[in-house]
Amino acid sequence: MVNAAPTPPPGTLGALVDGLFQTFQIDRIAGGRQHAVVVRENMREHPRTVRAFRRIRLLLVGETVVGLTAVVIAILLALDGVDLSWAVWFRSTVVLFITLSLYVFAWRAELGYYWAFARLRLFSRIFPVVTIVVASLPHLYPTWMVVEQYVFSALMVGVAVVLSGPHLREVFPVPPRRGPGPKPFVVRK
Repeated sequence: MVNAAPTPPPGTLGALVDGLFQTFQIDRIAGGRQHAVVVRENMREHPRTVRAFRRIRLLLVGETVVGLTAVVIAILLALDGVDLSWAVWFRSTVVLFITLSLYVFAWRAELGYYWAFARLRLFSRIFPVVTIVVASLPHLYPTWMVVEQYVFSALMVGVAVVLSGPHLREVFPVPPRRGPGPKPFVVRK
């Protein structure tokens, strides 16, 4: 039996945004051939799954605080007459946009979309590596921003650890390409 795609409660912001996702087929565009692969409801609503996504949201809130703090520090330093490089402005802005995109992936993954879980897991592994490498470049960033990047990376590693836990790996197994086998997913039509 094919279950309907999970939807947020009517009249909520989530329902409004979900409607936009459906109208503009964002899941289809972002998810590719796996856009309709959704985990079964009982797996999505399992208490351990709910707790895992709560932890992920808290870590993303930490990411947002780190990003906003970087922007505020940069603005205050600029107002105080400190000349900041383009890299500082670019980095402080990009962190916020990255974090906002991760919220979307976390939200869609929490609704059971495999594609969103896979993207969130991939980015939570790549971003810390890229951030540490860039932070290691000499004289690119002031010390406060290097520290900010390390904190950002630590929070992203936390997201990666939660996503790589045995329970979420069981909830979101890699979908088979075809053929018989266990069906932990439903395909939304």
